[in-house]
Amino acid sequence: DSTKLNFQKCIIGGNWAMIVSLFITVCCLLMTYQFDHWLSITTQITAHIATIIFAALFKLGYVLRCVGVHGLGFKVF
Repeated sequence: DSTKLNFQKCIIGGNWAMIVSLFITVCCLLMTYQFDHWLSITTQITAHIATIIFAALFKLGYVLRCVGVHGLGFKVF
């Protein structure tokens, strides 16, 4: 049924959003704090801002995943 398929797509999309945004957030954190002496101040500022943005996208991915899980009738933790 198409409703079940849509909720499964929500779970898959949420999982991918979480994986990709986690990877980018970790890269931004490394750029900001670990490799800061190799990067320009503009790049560091961009990495700081991107850390906030991609952390928020991680949370949105989690919410999307929860919508899919709840829509399929499972308990959301």
